[in-house]
Amino acid sequence: MKSIRLFLGITLILFFGSANLGIAQNASIKGFVYEKESGEPVIFTNVYLYKTNMGATTDVNGFFAIPSIPAGNYTLMVTYLGYDTLRMEVELAKGQQMIQKLYLSKAAYDIKGVDVVAESQEKTNEIRTSVITVTPKKITQIPTIGGTPDLAQYLQVMPGVIFTGDQGGQLYIRGGSPVQNKVLLDGMLIYNPFHSIGLFSVFDTDILRNADIYTGGFGAEYGGRISSVMDITTRDGNKKRYCGKVDANTFGAKVLFEGPISKQKEDGKGSASFIVSVKDSYLKESSKLLYKYIDTAGLPYNYMDIYSKISINSPSGSKVNLFGFRFDDKVNYRGISDFKWVSYGGGINFVVLPTKASMLIEGTAAYSTYGISLLVDGSENERKSSIDGFNIGLDFTYFTKKGELQYGIEVLGFQTDYLFYNTEGHQITQDESTTEFALYLKYKLVTGKWIIEPGVRAHEYASLSNFSLEPRLSMKYNAAKWFRVKFAGGMYSQNLISAVSDRDVVNLFYGFVSGPDNLQDEFDGRAVRHKLQKADHLILGMEFDLWKHLTLNIEGYYKYFSQLTNLNRNKVYDDTGEYSDVPDALKKDFVIEKGDAEGLDVTLKYDYRQLYLWAVYSYGFIHRYDGIEEYFPHYDRRHNVNLVASWTFGKNLNWELNGRWNLGSGFPFTQTQGFYENITFADGINTDYTTANGDMGIVYAPINQGRLPYYHRLDVTLKRRFEVGPNSTLEVNLGATNVYSRKNIFYFDRITYKRIDQLPIMPSLGVSWKF
Repeated sequence: MKSIRLFLGITLILFFGSANLGIAQNASIKGFVYEKESGEPVIFTNVYLYKTNMGATTDVNGFFAIPSIPAGNYTLMVTYLGYDTLRMEVELAKGQQMIQKLYLSKAAYDIKGVDVVAESQEKTNEIRTSVITVTPKKITQIPTIGGTPDLAQYLQVMPGVIFTGDQGGQLYIRGGSPVQNKVLLDGMLIYNPFHSIGLFSVFDTDILRNADIYTGGFGAEYGGRISSVMDITTRDGNKKRYCGKVDANTFGAKVLFEGPISKQKEDGKGSASFIVSVKDSYLKESSKLLYKYIDTAGLPYNYMDIYSKISINSPSGSKVNLFGFRFDDKVNYRGISDFKWVSYGGGINFVVLPTKASMLIEGTAAYSTYGISLLVDGSENERKSSIDGFNIGLDFTYFTKKGELQYGIEVLGFQTDYLFYNTEGHQITQDESTTEFALYLKYKLVTGKWIIEPGVRAHEYASLSNFSLEPRLSMKYNAAKWFRVKFAGGMYSQNLISAVSDRDVVNLFYGFVSGPDNLQDEFDGRAVRHKLQKADHLILGMEFDLWKHLTLNIEGYYKYFSQLTNLNRNKVYDDTGEYSDVPDALKKDFVIEKGDAEGLDVTLKYDYRQLYLWAVYSYGFIHRYDGIEEYFPHYDRRHNVNLVASWTFGKNLNWELNGRWNLGSGFPFTQTQGFYENITFADGINTDYTTANGDMGIVYAPINQGRLPYYHRLDVTLKRRFEVGPNSTLEVNLGATNVYSRKNIFYFDRITYKRIDQLPIMPSLGVSWKF
């Protein structure tokens, strides 16, 4: 309650203080740009005053603001690829704050040069260090595994991202583990965005508006994670008519429906709309017929994802969104008798456009929960983990002539419950409630050839009595029209840790734990002062426009993880007075580590008319030190290459061919040196070790000194689109993952001496109807 009262008090100060920022002598124009046909905001388009250097780019809400305009008559213009150019005559008086809602109509012909101008302005006006903006169009340009385009498949081709496999695979971003990646959906925390079959995420591509993926060096508005951020925004439902989409393929099916509750009109009145998406996997059943050559018992992956949203828009363009979700996942695979997780939640976010200030106010209040359990065959010890909590945030953005001032406040609360048994059978438990409180401030300054964005975040981990002050800085220098240099860096912290060890290769069970109490007191000869995980980021990059439609981006990065918390796999003693002389490394539930990650990412992109080519090469090193030995974590991959191609062809451009080839060097693994009979002494001192039958024990080599073979895979998709009616489209897609059926290793069973491979060739056929 103390944190909530503090939040409300600071919110009032920020809100009323913001009103005074809007007092100005010059005029301004602000508002929203919408697609006339559906009412959906048009994002990242240019709004400018003709024959001046005054303009702005719309954000993810379609919002724009052009501040500090001298009084006079102007022509307001909006240009965007595939839409008619909008022109509007405006007359501005001194100090006037004009609000406009602009509607773009689809063009009868393509204006091929418009997107070149828009992209060129973004390159010179935005820093965009270590961030890739993903749209549904980009996702569909890579092969659609199972017939369904998915964000998880796109993330795997991004620079700096390592994917550990088709089955139970996770994404590791520039040396960070999955728990160090913050995932936001409409401002709401999502604790597990990927299903057990690593080809699919919980997100429906058709409801996505935009996803910003920060692989490092992110700004002060984000906190609570030390590696990366995925900020995902869904679109509103159609405000003009009822429509939807139905998908069916060999992996699963999907139904999407949307439409107006109150239709949007261009007469200045408000509107309301809804959108609902349900996608379901029946791979467990279909694989018994189609993929029985992989496993006669079928592929045991089933999931269901549901997301719904209601959007209410005011006459001024301000709006409120209400949303909710439920995601679940079930798998029974090779010795796992029962594995499942379920996640659900809901919330509200809003955008407010004050009439007398050149600013924007955004807010979020959400609740989400995630629970996971695993029971291994032959064991009575079930692993369980759950987390539930809320996040509340309020953001203010004030627009000046040369930049933007953004500041905000965030309050979070978590409840974690955890039950785990390590390999020695020792129980590790935690039931913890934690609260976090944060304030941030950043300013974007555009001056000459420089764009400078300093920021700072003050993050208080109230329940842990830890305070973290985190400066951030990003810059870009536009050295020439064809060459730009950029930098980002900062300090980061987080409370949550993973409920599994980073040393485990196959991690289906992936729960969450708050900063633990049973942590070692000293690390590497020094006292442990706090329970947080901390990291510092440094990133330096260069952008080259090699040709009119050919761009090259090079980024070098360094992440120093000054303190990490890991599950203690080596615990063999209880942490009691009886074992006070035993080292912490053998009795504590959790241990401290440190490490770093450094690498180089190179991307080459060609995008013009019907041809899209993208080449990505990542070179990296990851090191960990646990106070005793240095080692490479299991996701340390030296070389990673992705080649993506998309070609649209045919008389009416209704054919599309997509391909993706991935090559990765081998992951590290711990070699086996020998075996022995392990007498468990089940009867204590009464055990006769001369006659007792023991278990098979394994003598391990030093951790992760070996390397697995190289991984490579080719995926292809061929699509054919049919125009059934004015608003109806039928698409048929035929594809295959792992076209040449490469035997990529999944893991090796040391006891049975049997190699388990990733998925072989899997052809797929899908049909989708959009109406």
